[in-house]
Amino acid sequence: MKYRLLAGGSVLALTAALSACSSSSGPDSANGDGRTTVDVWLMRDSVSVQFQKEFTADFEKRHPTIDVKIQIQEWDGIGQKITAALASNDAPDVIEAGNTQVAQFAESGGLLDLSDREDELNGEDWLSGLAEPGSYEGKQYGIPYYAANRVVIYRTDLFEKAGVDAAGIKTREQWIDATTKLNKGGTQGIYLPGQLWYALAGFIWDEGGDLAAESGGKWSGALDTPEALRGMAFYEELQALGKGPKDSDEDDPPQAEVMAQGQVAQVISTPGGANVIAENNPELKGKLAFFPIPGKTADTPGAVFTGGSDLVVPAAAAHPDEAVTFIKELTGDTWQKKLAVAMSYVPNRTSLASAVADDPGAAAMAVGAANGHATPNTPGWAAVEAENPIKDYMTAVLTGGDPAKEAAKASQDITRAMNAGS
Repeated sequence: MKYRLLAGGSVLALTAALSACSSSSGPDSANGDGRTTVDVWLMRDSVSVQFQKEFTADFEKRHPTIDVKIQIQEWDGIGQKITAALASNDAPDVIEAGNTQVAQFAESGGLLDLSDREDELNGEDWLSGLAEPGSYEGKQYGIPYYAANRVVIYRTDLFEKAGVDAAGIKTREQWIDATTKLNKGGTQGIYLPGQLWYALAGFIWDEGGDLAAESGGKWSGALDTPEALRGMAFYEELQALGKGPKDSDEDDPPQAEVMAQGQVAQVISTPGGANVIAENNPELKGKLAFFPIPGKTADTPGAVFTGGSDLVVPAAAAHPDEAVTFIKELTGDTWQKKLAVAMSYVPNRTSLASAVADDPGAAAMAVGAANGHATPNTPGWAAVEAENPIKDYMTAVLTGGDPAKEAAKASQDITRAMNAGS
């Protein structure tokens, strides 16, 4: 999943956002009948209307002294809106935040440290790709909510025609062999645009590398390490087995539309991409399936970027204890399983992966999520994504540039961006 990382804006914009995010219940939302109202911000499409109704009714029945007021927020501009809320005296009690956003909000001092509540919130087997970015400087601020990551979406008819069994693709080597067989007779073995940097990150993590590394309190770009260069070399090998553009990402043109229009055998996407493909070409309904991104060995799936959300409690929350009670219910076994089934998400804990066993796309995601990773856990990463020298680096290599030289240049750009505010 993509989330836009936003730094704080101008004072004028901050003031405007403050007025827009005011909670109608006020800083003390205890009702006259002794009940307390917990104000919650959840993001658009993170839950269905039906799920929200069922959860709220059950929660209020189980906790008769607490009312729940859920306000649905839009992703566009949410970073600034949350920043404003955290700086106010009128913050909601619970906020859903993109997992890569938590460090940015924690740095400001606006979040409640929930480290001492980890045990009661089942922290023993949280997905690392949600838990790690939910922490900052050794303290846990974000509680894993749900995850989504990329898988391989493939055309079953083209695989069958080429005599390729997707169930047998467990390693990178097998993936390359299968894709080579598919890349014949007008069929693209894979449509992989040159700037799908989330996929590159996974290949780098598989090699033991990272996008950036921290030492002595300072972050440095790490694309020029031997491990990262091996990840880029594999990306280049895979990308060559199709006709994906070398100078754009998965949105330009939308890769789901490309797969719907042409003889494309595979794309790397979240499972929801299959719905978009079928919407653009109804003839492909029933001809799309999924498998986890292969790893270097058959016993470990390929590393993936874990997108998704964490739940945080503002330091200024009027009802922090009730907020934790809300989070405990929403992230507990019962409602995590229901959420995963209703929304095709990966549950927040590895022990709950079986909840999506009957959903092919979510099941493939759950396998990959066990090897999930996050982008560097520092507020400075927002500036890197805003500029994104990784994309330029990928295009440079794919169009003939020297990998080592281009990686060194991109690493310098990452270093500059990450430390610009320090």
